[in-house]
Amino acid sequence: MKAINLFIAAILLITGCMNKEYIVETVDNPPFRPNVEFQGSEDLSHPGFQKLIDKYQLDTIFHGETDEFKRILLLRHWIKSVIQINDFGDPYPGGGFAEGILDAALQGQGFHCGHFMKVQNGIMNAYGYVTRTLGAGPGVKGGPDGHHGINEIWLNGYHKWFLSDAKYDHHFEKDGIPLSALEIRDEYLKNKAAYIIKVKGPDRIPTDEDPETGTSKERSAQTYTWIEYHTYNDMFTAWPEHQTMLSMYEDDYFVNNTWIWGDKPHWAYAKPEFMRLVRDRDAIEWTPNTIASEIQIEDDMAEIRLISETPNLHTYQMKEVPSGDWKKVGGSFSIPLKRKRHELTFRTMNLAGVTGPEHKIVITRKG
Repeated sequence: MKAINLFIAAILLITGCMNKEYIVETVDNPPFRPNVEFQGSEDLSHPGFQKLIDKYQLDTIFHGETDEFKRILLLRHWIKSVIQINDFGDPYPGGGFAEGILDAALQGQGFHCGHFMKVQNGIMNAYGYVTRTLGAGPGVKGGPDGHHGINEIWLNGYHKWFLSDAKYDHHFEKDGIPLSALEIRDEYLKNKAAYIIKVKGPDRIPTDEDPETGTSKERSAQTYTWIEYHTYNDMFTAWPEHQTMLSMYEDDYFVNNTWIWGDKPHWAYAKPEFMRLVRDRDAIEWTPNTIASEIQIEDDMAEIRLISETPNLHTYQMKEVPSGDWKKVGGSFSIPLKRKRHELTFRTMNLAGVTGPEHKIVITRKG
């Protein structure tokens, strides 16, 4: 009788194992949008980045600050404090190199917006913050039609791009959220930027009229009516061989209007080989450092594949409840399912030690 009971118990145990069914719960992760438009990225192993940090003692700017956004604003404020504005200084010294620009600026030389753009690109990338270069302009025939060089910087904590203007040490926000160039453009075309604010400096002081230039918030926002993104994101490491190519968002406004620059159409209309028209807004606002995942479950094993568009990826990291400790993992791996609930969190880390937005996977067993 005892042998029969043991046999029945063994059958129940095997059946119970065979009937295990795991499901992957729906989790509200940051959306992943792949990079299908932009080419190249700054190579953080390039010695010029560390040289910027060491030569200008950039670490001293932080004063122990660990918040990513605040660090970025402090770095931008330093650039503004070092470089004077001189829009009519041709020929400019420095050869277009960030280091040459800074050296001349420290001797009192002033520079235009494109130089501020190059320096901000170099310094932010040196710290591992994905930064790109772009130009913009109001493009009004018979009205303001200038051109402005600026940057967008990817904010991991906000999971978005934001427009960062080093020349004037400002950016735009709505409800406390930093805005991208396209978001500023949306607001200007919709209601002349009535519901956004321009903030200045690391303290993010609302500034309707810039005390330095007298430029109003509305006029500043108008600058982003037309936007050209530099298709090749390697201006620091490739300079002076950096390839000129412009990616432009081809929405209805673009189709039905003309970008005027210097009282005539933008030069790229006559040289279409330099203009890449992009209909998909997600292609412009792709999501660096962000993870997507594929999970397959077979028996008591989960096969996980991590997908990301992370420039200078160093490693993926994972932590599992309840340990809370981050550890390195590969892009594809297996984990045994030993508990009723597995809660895993992943993130990317680049060569500069900057970590991306967290991505969560939750696997639970039914019953």
